[in-house]
Amino acid sequence: QVQLVESGGGSVQTGGSLTLSCAVLGYTYNTRCMSWFRQAPGKEREAVAAIHTGTRTTYYADSVKGRFTASRENGNSTVYLQMNSLRPEDTAMYYCAAGRPGSCVRGLWLQGAGMDFWGKGTLITISS
Repeated sequence: QVQLVESGGGSVQTGGSLTLSCAVLGYTYNTRCMSWFRQAPGKEREAVAAIHTGTRTTYYADSVKGRFTASRENGNSTVYLQMNSLRPEDTAMYYCAAGRPGSCVRGLWLQGAGMDFWGKGTLITISS
């Protein structure tokens, strides 16, 4: 059974940093589109970042470009989201998802399309 488990959430002040982890359990993800999404209370889900695990190409939403960095660890089924210069508007539940490689390449991840598995999320709270 495939599971995605996020960790690393917490509370920080504006300008602070956090790193989220997403452990992929139950399958080897040699080539997948691993993506991050967030959802703030009362708002729709928003795509944040993605990484093609085969090429390690990364993709970012405009709202986080230059502040967030997606990465994967060698030889380990874990992906990361390094978040710097955090703002109150970054406050949300953050989810990771795993999908087909084409979802990254074709930009489908931005709509959450092609994501086969989802984690349960980890909460980020940014105080001003």
